[in-house]
Amino acid sequence: MTLQSKLDAFKADFEAGKPPYNVPYSVIETMHRATAELIASGAAQKALKAGDKLPDFTLSDPDGNPVSSADLLAYGPLVISFYRGVWCPYCNMELQALQEVLPQFEALGAKLVAISPQNPVNSRKSVRQNNLTFPILSDPHNDVAAAFGLRFEMQDYLIELYKSLKNDLPAFNGDPSWTLPMPARYVVGQDGVILYAEVNPDYTRRPEPEDMLPALRRTASLAA
Repeated sequence: MTLQSKLDAFKADFEAGKPPYNVPYSVIETMHRATAELIASGAAQKALKAGDKLPDFTLSDPDGNPVSSADLLAYGPLVISFYRGVWCPYCNMELQALQEVLPQFEALGAKLVAISPQNPVNSRKSVRQNNLTFPILSDPHNDVAAAFGLRFEMQDYLIELYKSLKNDLPAFNGDPSWTLPMPARYVVGQDGVILYAEVNPDYTRRPEPEDMLPALRRTASLAA
């Protein structure tokens, strides 16, 4: 089953109000409204795309160790997934799918990292619960996400919905602002140029991990 098939099956159950979430349809309508408004804003079209230069960054891994983009690219090409947080079931399913394909990334000399606004404690929880062997880097205030053009401010009505669902983002992130990154996936060559970019303001839609293999194969063949 593909990643998107799994996401679609989860979404169908969630929107049908099935357990364990048992959400009323008014919640679904509010989420649909927020997604439609984010799509209409055109924000995704302003994000970095293939051919753009990677913004340099240094972020902390779940153990507090600094990890820089320069150090990662010194090893080989880099795969980056922007991750909203441990509270997001769609995002966790995506990380699990990436973990399954990680050996193929590594065989092509690539590193994989996720970047998230959540604090290191919650990143350790994400790594543990999803059985990950790649790091989740903490991006305070979504500053690196902003450099990619991915950060957006949540509407007041969406903040109230999140509060009602106990999704306390300031507590998850250690940041009083209510901002999130749009889900996004990038492949970056060793020269820092973005080779592949997929940004979707609809958090229920994600590319397949295998979609990045052609870009990684091309850069591996050029390096050979």
